[in-house]
Formats: sequence, C-alpha cells, structure tokens
Amino acid sequence: MKKLFLIIGAPGSGKTTDAELIAEQNDVITHYSTGDMLRAEVASKSALGSKINNYISKGLIVPIEIAIKTIINAIRNAPTDIIIIDGYPRSMEQLHALDEYLSNDPSLELCSVIEVAVSEETARDRVLGRARGTDDNTEVFDNRMKVYIEPLVDIKAFYNAKNILKVISGEGSIKEIAHEMETFIKSKI
Repeated sequence: MKKLFLIIGAPGSGKTTDAELIAEQNDVITHYSTGDMLRAEVASKSALGSKINNYISKGLIVPIEIAIKTIINAIRNAPTDIIIIDGYPRSMEQLHALDEYLSNDPSLELCSVIEVAVSEETARDRVLGRARGTDDNTEVFDNRMKVYIEPLVDIKAFYNAKNILKVISGEGSIKEIAHEMETFIKSKI
C-alpha cells in the first residue's frame, strides 16, 4: 500500500524545500511539488503548459482537472511507496477531488496533511527575496496569499475532523523544520 503525505503552506513557507530535504535523506520517500510539476509543464512549451501558465502567471489556482491529473499520474508512477506531495490541496474543490479519488483506491492511504505555518511577513520576505520566476512579485504574491488563506479554515477543519492534520511552525531554520517533519512522517510509516 502506498502512503501519501500532503504538505500545505503559504507561498514561501518552505514546504517544498523541507519535503525535498526529507526525500533526499530517505531513499524510501518520493517527493513531488505540485508547483514544480506545473512549472515544468509550462517550461515544456506544450499546449497544456500554455494553459497552465495563464493561471499561475496571475497567481490563480490551476483548474482541478489539470491539477488532479498531474497528481494522480505522479502517485501512480512514484518509484517508492511513501509519497510526499506539497502544495496540494489549495481549494475545497481540489480537496474533494482528491478525497473522492482516494476513497476509490484502496491501494493508497492518506496518512497525514502537514501544514507548515508561517506569518504573512515571513512568507512575503522569502518569496520576494527568492524571485524564482515571473510569479514572484508583490502583486502576484498578494493574490497567491489571498488564494491560499481563503479556503484554509475549511481545509484544516476537514482534515482535523479526520484526525490527520499536523501543524508545524515554519518560522525556524530549514534544518529544524525538516527534522520535525521527517520525525513526524517516520512516526506514521
């Protein structure tokens, strides 16, 4: 049975960096970032990539059909049985689409949803300081933050009710946060 961990957090919370570190240090864990998967599709200059770019360049959520297809393909093709996906879900629609898929697939267990919690100030400083792409500017950051925060209470309530939500502070050093997250993940596998 494959075990799935989802990591959510504001733009700049460090969720991708933390998950990458954990996967690098554990060859039984595969990490996928929804943002990286979508940016790679954009970089491929495919028709799908062009469609995706129309959304992410404005800080908007990529439509559910595209996101869920990307995630399910990644899960199916993962080389390990323990999978970390960061940056998903970002809306209740995404949450319900994944939950429906998981309820129909007995070979996959959602072990936990981990929120990397940071202040908006920390998130802003990190995103604007890294300037990874055209989507890392103040206007797009503000929109991405709004898009992240609006459904957060409902997302957390849903996973809390299933007793699988874990909140970790993202305000410390990368090493500290990744260690706490890794310890938690290992306790669940």
